[in-house]
Amino acid sequence: MDIYIFGQQLVNGLVLGSTYGLIAVGYTMVYGIIGMINFAHGEIYMISAYLTAIFLALLAGFGLHSVPVVLLLVLLCTLFLTALYGWSVERIAYRPLRHSNRLAPLISAIGISLILQNYIRISQGARNQGVPPVLEGVWRIPAQAVEQQFVQITYQQSLIVITALASMALLTWVIHHTALGRACRATQQDRVMANLLGVDTDRIISVVFVMGAAMAAVAGMLVTLNYGSFDFYIGFLMGIKAFTAAVLGGIGSLPGAMLGGVVLGLAESFFAGFVNSDYKDVFAFSLLILFLIFRPSGFLGVPEVEKV
Repeated sequence: MDIYIFGQQLVNGLVLGSTYGLIAVGYTMVYGIIGMINFAHGEIYMISAYLTAIFLALLAGFGLHSVPVVLLLVLLCTLFLTALYGWSVERIAYRPLRHSNRLAPLISAIGISLILQNYIRISQGARNQGVPPVLEGVWRIPAQAVEQQFVQITYQQSLIVITALASMALLTWVIHHTALGRACRATQQDRVMANLLGVDTDRIISVVFVMGAAMAAVAGMLVTLNYGSFDFYIGFLMGIKAFTAAVLGGIGSLPGAMLGGVVLGLAESFFAGFVNSDYKDVFAFSLLILFLIFRPSGFLGVPEVEKV
């Protein structure tokens, strides 16, 4: 096996998996607290990509060229507006149907997904959009000294992995060590009892949608800066892949979401590098089918036990 190719695919897989993990958090948090899948989550990610491009253009128009300042301002603005979209999805698609049958909110979320997709297509155009490189530079790690081959890690790829780990660490700390996190865990365990104990479960559910959208915003900004191009349809495939990652890791588990994302990213990357890149998506979804058959609870998920 060529060490150079292996090392490069390892880097690519970790970067891709970190992105999947960030988006998968939104799926796993919503499922964990209300037991449903937010099918509009992929479009929330897509909107964050467009917001990133818009804010980059606005800051460039104002003559601001300091890379750290630009990245921080774009992140804050994109986080705020994307979180607002996530909050709106919960208020429009889920809350009015909270006490209806379980199928109704899912159909409503799919409708919101189509509305957001076509809203962006009409307002921003159907053509591919792009952003100029913001963070340029690369590290080279020697892989084979004889042939002078290097494993390349760009600054942008490093930023993706570091930001993903930091975001997951911060979210995990919030969930396990703050009053908000205790309220989220109480709502997840027993919504009725949490209400009786004074927890505003409607507000907590809205906050969970906002936090999931914020993580998708971080992923959307980083991926947009890394690849430089996007369109109104990117949310569909990325959303399906992130959902696959959430299932692989154990849907409802925050560490599982990141673990599933990394496993899926590495699997795709190695399959594309050593087998065939045309069928990497087929391989990813085949992996999902195998897990659903043989380990439906995922890596870190806990099987539900029904008491009788």
